[in-house]
Amino acid sequence: MTENSVVKIPNGITNFAKFFSKMVQKGPRPLVLCGPSGSGKSTLLKRLLKEFPDKFGFSVSHTTRAPRPGEKDGIHYHFTDKNEMMAAVEKGDFIETATFSGNMYGTSKHAVEQVRRTGKICVLDIEMEGVKQIKQTDLDPLLVFVMPPSIEELERRLRARNTEQEEALQKRLETARREIEFGQQPGNFHTIILNDNLDKAYSELSEFITQNIPEKAEESNSINEN
Repeated sequence: MTENSVVKIPNGITNFAKFFSKMVQKGPRPLVLCGPSGSGKSTLLKRLLKEFPDKFGFSVSHTTRAPRPGEKDGIHYHFTDKNEMMAAVEKGDFIETATFSGNMYGTSKHAVEQVRRTGKICVLDIEMEGVKQIKQTDLDPLLVFVMPPSIEELERRLRARNTEQEEALQKRLETARREIEFGQQPGNFHTIILNDNLDKAYSELSEFITQNIPEKAEESNSINEN
């Protein structure tokens, strides 16, 4: 903005406060990763956050499902119960929510703002219904769909986890088919990454981010030069 640039401000002190608040809160564009359970999106996210801890911050989602072995509250998810989460949704505390295998998942406004206030790029791991909802907000996210090599490979990965009964696993596979169909529809995502090889998939994700987030591109060049 130049010295003589003029920003038009809505009439009224209240409107000005809302306008200014919105400018402050907007911050960097969030990065959204979506894909079926078992597609490898969580592994890609962990690798991204480990490589660039000062550039990206993970928005911890809420869920009503029980923690899996090794999961910690506030780190992997904010674990809550259905009544408490439904009450928060009613109050408008969530940007997006979805029900998956009988459990609720969602991204709270507070979780996203916590990351954005640090100046980091907020990274979200959300489901198909959540993507539909977040596209209706003013967050203007970068949308990435992580595609598994095949349904057969996805099933193999899910069975290897050994965390669910057969009925729940079949529900996940059916949901995965719908998610893959949604992910392949033109206009739903900015890019689709086929995760048949983790290193290749991560390279494609890094390249997409570099092309769409200039600051990271500059940081990456600086690292390479050193």
